[in-house]
Amino acid sequence: MSSKCDVVVVGGGISGMAAAKLLHDSGLNVVVLEARDRVGGRTYTIRNQMVKYVDLGGSYVGPTQNRILRLAKELGLETYKVNEVECLVHHTKGKSYKFKGPFPPIWNPITFLDHNNLWRTIDDMGQEIPSDAPWKAPLAEEWDHMTMKELIDKICWTGSAKKFATLFVNLCVTAETHEVSALWFLWYVKQCGGTTRIISTTNGGQERKFVGGSGQVCERIMNLLGDQVKLERAVTHIDQTGENILVETLNHEVYEVTKSLKLRERGQSPIHNQSLNKIKNVPDFIDHPFAQSGKTNSI
Repeated sequence: MSSKCDVVVVGGGISGMAAAKLLHDSGLNVVVLEARDRVGGRTYTIRNQMVKYVDLGGSYVGPTQNRILRLAKELGLETYKVNEVECLVHHTKGKSYKFKGPFPPIWNPITFLDHNNLWRTIDDMGQEIPSDAPWKAPLAEEWDHMTMKELIDKICWTGSAKKFATLFVNLCVTAETHEVSALWFLWYVKQCGGTTRIISTTNGGQERKFVGGSGQVCERIMNLLGDQVKLERAVTHIDQTGENILVETLNHEVYEVTKSLKLRERGQSPIHNQSLNKIKNVPDFIDHPFAQSGKTNSI
């Protein structure tokens, strides 16, 4: 026995939930199937008495991110500016240096030139990548077969620039440089507005956070959709061979889609999901902003 609906959305992350809200507001009968016991995807807000709330996933929003800001406004969410009054701290070679701005100061002229060349090259390479079709970049195949570690080693002359470039990749995508395709990372930075905007606070990617946590975006949409959001429903099979599309979950529920855009034929195969580094990369948080006690700042 199958449940009929107009659209099945697979995944309850921000993209899936935003799509479901739009479809629901347009009068369609939509069902969201989420494998986990929560919605939010890569946004995840935990709450307890010690910290009240803390984001363990994506949390920052800033200028040009108009779609998420519009959606948050529709849902009644407020943002606050990230503190940038105090200095930041750059720790290198056993010493700590205070600075303000997106990048730490560099005194060695050769090192300065190397850093400047690094950021300029990343931005210039990004401009060669079409936003909506990165695989059509003139050197797409070459860059996609190159890791960011290989690209950094190719671009940078000094150890200082290599270390900071590695940190830049770590911060932006929470991955090691040898794990990331150069094409994908260059495209990602371009989509975020370039190297300066992606790493900046004021007028940058880290300008604001949501009061109460970013997880509320999907949680509030779930409240609007009610029982149309099905948790712990991992999709295992999508059958497009008949007149309607059948979507089956791990607990053997079947949803029949009467109005849908068909997936590519490869969607017929069983869907497998392998999550890597679940234990290796574990986020941590502290009970107070340790670097805000004096004239330095932590975000």
